[in-house]
Amino acid sequence: MMMKNRKTTQRKKNREIMCVTWAFVLLFAAMTFYIAHYSVTHKQELINNSYNGRQKMLLAQNQRGSIYSADGDVLARTVTDAEGNDVREYPYGNLFSHVVGYASNGRLGVEAQANYYLINSNAPLSEKAALDIGGKKYPGDDVYTTLNVELQQVASTALGVYDGAIIVTEPSTGKILAMVSKPDFDPSQIETIWDDLVKDEDSSVLLNRVTQGLYPPGSTFKIITALEYMKENPDTYTGYQYQCNGSIKRGEDRIGCYHGSVHGSVGFTRSFAKSCNTSFANIGLSLDKSDFANTLDSLLFNQELPVSFLSGVSRIDVNEETSESDMMQVSIGQGTTSITPLHLNMITCAIANQGILMKPYVVDHVQSSSGSKVKEFSASSYGKLIDPKEAGILKELMADVVEEGTASRLKGLSYTAAGKTGSAEYGTVKGDSHAWFTGFAPVEDPKICVTIIIEGAGAGGDYAVPIAKRLFDAYFEDMVQ
Repeated sequence: MMMKNRKTTQRKKNREIMCVTWAFVLLFAAMTFYIAHYSVTHKQELINNSYNGRQKMLLAQNQRGSIYSADGDVLARTVTDAEGNDVREYPYGNLFSHVVGYASNGRLGVEAQANYYLINSNAPLSEKAALDIGGKKYPGDDVYTTLNVELQQVASTALGVYDGAIIVTEPSTGKILAMVSKPDFDPSQIETIWDDLVKDEDSSVLLNRVTQGLYPPGSTFKIITALEYMKENPDTYTGYQYQCNGSIKRGEDRIGCYHGSVHGSVGFTRSFAKSCNTSFANIGLSLDKSDFANTLDSLLFNQELPVSFLSGVSRIDVNEETSESDMMQVSIGQGTTSITPLHLNMITCAIANQGILMKPYVVDHVQSSSGSKVKEFSASSYGKLIDPKEAGILKELMADVVEEGTASRLKGLSYTAAGKTGSAEYGTVKGDSHAWFTGFAPVEDPKICVTIIIEGAGAGGDYAVPIAKRLFDAYFEDMVQ
């Protein structure tokens, strides 16, 4: 009997050992499969990781490819100096500093986003064999962007000495045509100026203000306030009336119209066109906070944007506990509200594109040294950001801003335009404000969308709108030629 119990116990132990063994085998197999799958699906991230020695091996074998504009101008290239060293050149200097970026001391812009392609080579085997004989590197693949050199130059020149940001996009596709951020820098000098930039804690030269700059949206946010009011009052919003006496007060908080303007009796459309702060503060007080929070969430606030490059998160806080004073501030784009120019441009593009948001992109395609396509990036839809009917109404409101409101400098031109201006107060000094404009043209079939912020300039209608006009003019003149 004792012998039988020993055998039974031994068999039980054997089964337990086998179970544990098979558990480890299956776990190892699962880990192996996961690592293999991850390596295939995330090969770009793995190659780009600074701890991956494979990247250094590729750079030792291949010469970094070039970056081109949409029409074939060289924006970045690698040349060999007299000592045989690879040197990265940027023919346009400061012009594309943030959007194209740099490839040493870290990476920025397209240099970072397309690094995987730039350091790989799909040159023909015959070309590689000839280069092997001569002991030369293979040519890396070239990256073609969606950027337009002329629009980039117009935007940079128009922004001038001001700090700020400009983004120009194609609303029907999401193509980024121009992206300017100032202050800027010469990426070819990045190694020389790097230590000084790192030591200067107040420097924001390397910050791409288009994608990462967070600003109070000011009156451009009235686009969103107007949208929420229409959502909550679909049958009665057109009957809205308000008597503007120049200011509105709740508790200790007082909001006034810009420069003390008194707009008198205003309806919904005129409140928007004239950018009446008191009327929109009044509208804000009537909104359902929970519904407004849901709308803000659907418009991508407080979350990552659906883009393939580094971008900031726009912030806003509306909930059931939000006070009347804070609701008034939120409704006119002030208080703690902050937004990136990229995000505002995306919302504007969705309005121009019947409510559908196309994901912004800057890399068009990759090709080998022989000209064969390696990878093509096509337009991609995020989906419906705004109801098409509501987008149509917002388009009409923005057209009225040009026809009889704060963007009248865009009126009576060879093309029609729509937009919204903003003068966003910041800091502690009363009257200091950033100048905003966001809009598109032509109204009937939008081809181009422009978003501009000029730091500390003042009124959007006075400073940002003229820049928008220069960009629209350049775009439509180029189309005619």
